[in-house]
Amino acid sequence: MRISDAEILAALPDLGVELRADTRLAERTSLAIGGTTDLLRIRRYHHLPELIGLLDRAGIRHRFLGGGTNLLVVDGELPWVVLQFARPDKEVSIGGNFVSVDAAADLGRTVTYCAKNNLGGMEGLIGVPGTIGGALRMNAGAYGTQIGSFVREVEIYRAASRELLNLRGSQIRFEYRHTSFAPDDIMLTVKLELPSKPYREILQGIRVSNEKRRASQPLDQKSAGCIFKNPPGASAGRMIDELGLKGQGVGDARVSDRHANFFINAGRASSADMMQLLAQVRERVRSTYGLELENEVIVWDR
Repeated sequence: MRISDAEILAALPDLGVELRADTRLAERTSLAIGGTTDLLRIRRYHHLPELIGLLDRAGIRHRFLGGGTNLLVVDGELPWVVLQFARPDKEVSIGGNFVSVDAAADLGRTVTYCAKNNLGGMEGLIGVPGTIGGALRMNAGAYGTQIGSFVREVEIYRAASRELLNLRGSQIRFEYRHTSFAPDDIMLTVKLELPSKPYREILQGIRVSNEKRRASQPLDQKSAGCIFKNPPGASAGRMIDELGLKGQGVGDARVSDRHANFFINAGRASSADMMQLLAQVRERVRSTYGLELENEVIVWDR
């Protein structure tokens, strides 16, 4: 979608928004799949209610893009514009055991920055790609660690009421790969409380986590991380592996040979290729195990 409304175009500079026309989302997602639309790069989120109001009045649909690491986007010209927060000059500030982080900050860099200040607990998340905001929305976790355990306060933009809100951690329900945020809640900042630990001890935990990832995940290939959530008491990757589906593909969309719950873009896979592969694998698991696999990857369809 192209933004042609004169009122919106004239207002963008004053709102701290940069227009990047005809952006290919395939260049902004870890799967390297996705169509083309205008992208609005937001530098001052306090103007968000005004910006959304302008778009709504013009009838322009929109979606928010984080780091693009857990996302499958449909191909072609997209029927909505994309909003994305620019990373601020200062992403993280620390006061005692409390860490205030901008939602646009990179998760891995945040873990490393905290470690250098002798604040640990999140070592298992070091290799999880994406932003703090994305990790927060899905309660990202790995190797026994979930980000929700450390959340004490979150500032959000609630689209339903067009207001900026501060939520205490106790007001948010954190579950396995799920939170109680509304679908249109937008993460802005988060305050974490982390335990004090010696840097050397944190660094060792980071090394262990990185070694586990390198040994089991296709880190050098285009993927969106785990495609499916693990059903209660079961492992999606193990079931897919037991079915002999590693290496199975549709076009250039393939089940990874290294980790069966990672689907990779082995070349120029289309969104249709990837969606067909997801459907085929889901059906095989359903017919064999009687379990319905739920997407962990977020799908942006039309």
